[in-house]
Amino acid sequence: MIERAILQSAKESLNQFRALCVTGPRQSGKTTLSRLLCPDKAYFNFESPATEHQVLKNIENFLNQNKRGAILDEVQRVPELLRYLQTVLDKSTKRGQFILTGSNNFLLQEQISQSLAGRAGYISLLPLSYAELKDAQLAEDNFLKHILNGGYPEIWQEKLKPEIWMNSYIQTYVQRDVRLLKNINNLAAFNRFLFLCANYAGQILNREELAKQVGVDTKTILSWLGVLESSYVIFLLQPWYNNLNKRILKSPKLYFHDTGLLCRLLGIPNITHLKKHNAYGALFENWIISEIKKNNTNQGLSGEMYYFRDSAGNEIDLVYEKDGQPLAIEIKAAHATNASMFSGIRYWQKNNFYHKQSMLVYGGNKTEPLNEHTSIISWRDIGDI
Repeated sequence: MIERAILQSAKESLNQFRALCVTGPRQSGKTTLSRLLCPDKAYFNFESPATEHQVLKNIENFLNQNKRGAILDEVQRVPELLRYLQTVLDKSTKRGQFILTGSNNFLLQEQISQSLAGRAGYISLLPLSYAELKDAQLAEDNFLKHILNGGYPEIWQEKLKPEIWMNSYIQTYVQRDVRLLKNINNLAAFNRFLFLCANYAGQILNREELAKQVGVDTKTILSWLGVLESSYVIFLLQPWYNNLNKRILKSPKLYFHDTGLLCRLLGIPNITHLKKHNAYGALFENWIISEIKKNNTNQGLSGEMYYFRDSAGNEIDLVYEKDGQPLAIEIKAAHATNASMFSGIRYWQKNNFYHKQSMLVYGGNKTEPLNEHTSIISWRDIGDI
């Protein structure tokens, strides 16, 4: 089993709260992590219709039979349970009584805010990071393989073909999870929307144009973007603002949590195709940013992530802000650096007198300082960011 980097943070939360909520995309390893944290607790999976039916018949009786706690998997399927669980947790201050998992962030958060506020801790388990695979001695010596495979544990542990696995994943997601999230009648249109989103990866999102391409209104697009976000398919980076430049674009940039899924949606079957694809640079950028996001989440850090671009076209791919201190990160897929790659960083440093710290992450193998404020970082060291 691949040890997850979030394990220590999960243990601390379990010792701090009466219940722990573990959310994340389907097949990211939530069940495995939960059983590792509490191997002696009873386990119930609400993906099973029989289990769901049995529990809903008499929720109070079910909880009385599990007073010592339990692992409740995919609990978003039985939101009624959480209201009753509040009463159980209020009767005992013991830490770590229940672990609740869910593949949908929005539904679970909504129920927590209503029923379990102050009683439950919250962590997100994302697909495997490069750092986790490296620690498990499974990492490849080629970032293209990581972009193509993505980070879903089963693909790496069982050495599965990602394109076949992802086809099933997409079908399951669209046909099953989307119906649970929203009452979407036109699944064909939503499926088209999902594939079109892949073409926006690493780009500023034009919601109006996307609505025209799908054949729905902008309000529907906003709702469906919320579905993809809450089910951990995509995440959006908002623009970074400062007081020196008021001409900042206001639309977010779209990224996928998993580049393996992104490659499947783009129809990229292998490394040869990936190298020649016109989205090659965007895919590398997406992979680097998603890796930094995983590192941030796994370490329980509170740093915020943005992008910067003004109306003149000056841009920084990622602005990582922690405690009010922004770090500018440029991302280039090339295997060697040249002066033109630093144009965005030079503009950033010129206009941010107090915040000059910057780095260039690239597809080469050498990590070194360039000057007092700028570092060059190899993709191999992405686990350290």
